[in-house]
Amino acid sequence: MEDSYRDKGLRKQLIAEMRQKGITDEAVLAAMDRIPRHLFVDSAFKELAYRDMALRIGAGQTISQPYTVAIQTQMLQIKKTDKVLEVGTGSGYQAAVMGELGVKLFTIERQKLLYDTAKAFLIKINPFYKIKFFFGDGYKGVPSYAPFDKIIVTCGAPYIPQDLIDQLKPGGRAVIPVGEGDVQKMILITKSESGEITKEEKGDFRFVPMLENKVS
Repeated sequence: MEDSYRDKGLRKQLIAEMRQKGITDEAVLAAMDRIPRHLFVDSAFKELAYRDMALRIGAGQTISQPYTVAIQTQMLQIKKTDKVLEVGTGSGYQAAVMGELGVKLFTIERQKLLYDTAKAFLIKINPFYKIKFFFGDGYKGVPSYAPFDKIIVTCGAPYIPQDLIDQLKPGGRAVIPVGEGDVQKMILITKSESGEITKEEKGDFRFVPMLENKVS
């Protein structure tokens, strides 16, 4: 798992680009600076690993562009004590960012190939990450471990799954890209201590679709 001086230099440039694009959470930037993103992509795409772009990872899925990872994580206002649900493990890159931030992460993936690959790789890259892996339908979340302080969805949902709202702790925050078609609205959801839900639109993003009852 080589991480050369060139790779580290390219990461520094990427982090500087993230700052220029408005990412201000230094903990998030530091976490991304520590993670060798090129190890999460196919070797054919290594030269593109530190550009701000999504890349294909197999099974028809993508690794999100770095800005998307950064802004979703920043919107959650992560604390080390947080218990976080991630829907869509994918390559495992977003999970690694959460791991670097020290949270207790519960990540669910519906594609068996991606589930197996990401689980094995994340355990290999850092066995001290506090991550539990689940193979299943992200629409249902992980009710047996709820409630969660934060929820992050890394695929485009046609609607906000009620099961995920139910699993969000009072006082919690969730970020979910919502919409059908190629472009989704990033929705920041906050749940008050009394259980009242507030939704805010945070711009347009592109994600692969979140499929319901499609475990493969």
